[in-house]
Amino acid sequence: MDLATFEQLLSPAGQLLLADVAQRAGVESDLALGTRLRKTYAPALVAAAVTQNHLRGRAATKFGADAARMYFTHDALEQSTRMPVATHRAERLASTGATHVVDLGCGIGGDLVALARAGLRVRGVELDPVRAAVAAANLHALGLDGEVICADARSVEIGADEVAFIDPARRDGRGRTFSVSDLQPPWDWVRELLAGRAVAKLMPGIAHDAVPGGVEAEWVSDGGNLVEACLWGAPFASATRRATVLPSGAGLVSTGEPVAVADVGAYLYEPDDAVIRAGLVSELAATIGGWLPDAHIAYVASDAVHTTPLARGFRIVDELPFREKPLKAALQVRRVGTLTVKKRGVDIVPEELIRRLKLKGPNTATIIMTRVHGHGRAFLVERL
Repeated sequence: MDLATFEQLLSPAGQLLLADVAQRAGVESDLALGTRLRKTYAPALVAAAVTQNHLRGRAATKFGADAARMYFTHDALEQSTRMPVATHRAERLASTGATHVVDLGCGIGGDLVALARAGLRVRGVELDPVRAAVAAANLHALGLDGEVICADARSVEIGADEVAFIDPARRDGRGRTFSVSDLQPPWDWVRELLAGRAVAKLMPGIAHDAVPGGVEAEWVSDGGNLVEACLWGAPFASATRRATVLPSGAGLVSTGEPVAVADVGAYLYEPDDAVIRAGLVSELAATIGGWLPDAHIAYVASDAVHTTPLARGFRIVDELPFREKPLKAALQVRRVGTLTVKKRGVDIVPEELIRRLKLKGPNTATIIMTRVHGHGRAFLVERL
């Protein structure tokens, strides 16, 4: 979709076309719908309207009910932040007393929407003219104030009262990149911003030693999925590392508090990926009065039941043999036919192990295969 076509889509005729597509989609086939509409509208406009309708349906998983009024492009929708994550970030920024934000590379404006709803005055900067127009249209469609300009983010002057928000592109010519050296705008430029009033959204795989000194790294998960690392510039940093788990909003910060390493207890807890990636497994153990079965494995042991959004809990029903042949025999005695294998720190491929075991029986079971004091152990568990 080019800029001229998008502008036509925003016109009264384009809005009528969009409404017609939304009403008839699923009733008529795409082919029949397109054939009928092309008798009245330009083919490019029809294609744009049909595409928007599809994208709005897909976008509902990220933007909820707002998606039905918003506009998207394929690539920008894929790259957009989930609204619960953007809202968490925006509300945290607003809580610092910030009043104005400039989004340097705002894409289609998903973060602008969250920032504006958090009460911040927003300004978006986007190099791609279509995305810039889409971002402005999304603010308008949702009744939010804000300005969007089409420009190179690095050429824009940041106001004295503005916090800079930056979401560097994490794709190169080969696809998604996992190295800060491949980011666009360049990492060195982002680092300079983070020395001041700035916030950067980065890939969750960023290495701890790549985080600039004085900057807080917050790993965020949503619904069990690790989605981003948010770097808070030096003036906003209140910890070195933080884990935040949505939708609960539960969090942990780095304390360096040591915990004991000892054999398993009655329960095992599997930390959320945000906790693991932030390197806060010991802090989790400390919060629930637990310990580590192995100093290098991300499981927490305890003798008590704890309900926490920061981890999944399992009751240890029994210990099973770790070696494959006696493990199979133990599971056959229990008439297990459907098996779930959770593993950590051991050289096992669960799907291949399950296939080799060739289990038959009416019962289901879950086993955890991990290391305890450096040795492989297997535990039959039940989810709390």
